[in-house]
Amino acid sequence: MADALARLHEVMIVLYAVSLIFYFIDYLNKDKTARRVAFWIISAIWIIQTGVLLLTIIQTGKFPVLSLTQGIYFYVWLLILLSIIMHCIARVDLPVFFLNIIGFIFLTIHTFAPIKIEQSSIGESLVSELLFFHITFAIMSYAAFSLSFVFSVLYQILYYFLKKKKWTKQWGRLPSLTQTEKGMSASMLVGIPMLGISLILGLQWAYITLDEYTVLDAKIVGSVMMLVIYCLLLYLNRRGKIVGVNYAWGHIYTFLLLMANFFLGSRLSDFHFWY
Repeated sequence: MADALARLHEVMIVLYAVSLIFYFIDYLNKDKTARRVAFWIISAIWIIQTGVLLLTIIQTGKFPVLSLTQGIYFYVWLLILLSIIMHCIARVDLPVFFLNIIGFIFLTIHTFAPIKIEQSSIGESLVSELLFFHITFAIMSYAAFSLSFVFSVLYQILYYFLKKKKWTKQWGRLPSLTQTEKGMSASMLVGIPMLGISLILGLQWAYITLDEYTVLDAKIVGSVMMLVIYCLLLYLNRRGKIVGVNYAWGHIYTFLLLMANFFLGSRLSDFHFWY
């Protein structure tokens, strides 16, 4: 039973991460479809959590708030419930998004808490799967940023030939400047939350696995800086401060920094030996 619950919590972690990506896309693009998908995923998580709470109450005859891990679980349940209510009644986007970020962090802490892992018969498996999720989301974010890099290079090529009036039929199947700019933004919209989720999971893994580690580790600092730079690039574009060619160059330079962090940061890191 304990093993099944552990697996169920892992599923909720993945679903929660996916919902945050859709909420992030909705917040920046006002995408009703993304908002609807995120809401139904969050609702499904809350239903699963409610079932687990009721099952625990039936089995123990007590409301599960008597320990730290139980209290955290109930706290996450309340946060999700509050976000659902705000989604349905108040229709406010930013508070709902941040509530769910907090909920995701605490659900991760609850699922991979050191005490729970020590007591679980699949503790080592949980730790390795936490590492797996961390690396997987990191790689997916790199893939998304790579796509934004491709769109930015295409933008520069298209802009050059249009400016020089050297457009020929061989370029006819390429996307337009508008389409490539939208591709840059869309790819970054997916990459940013994935990188953020990867950082949260990675820090949790380091906390429960390593005897000594510091948040000032080269790879951690570099990844946080990359997240900030990408967010800043997106913010400046939304404000109209960086558009067109400058926006494309921003993607190119930031991607090169990302690759430098990937290779150089891993060499300077004390524990990112698997990269």
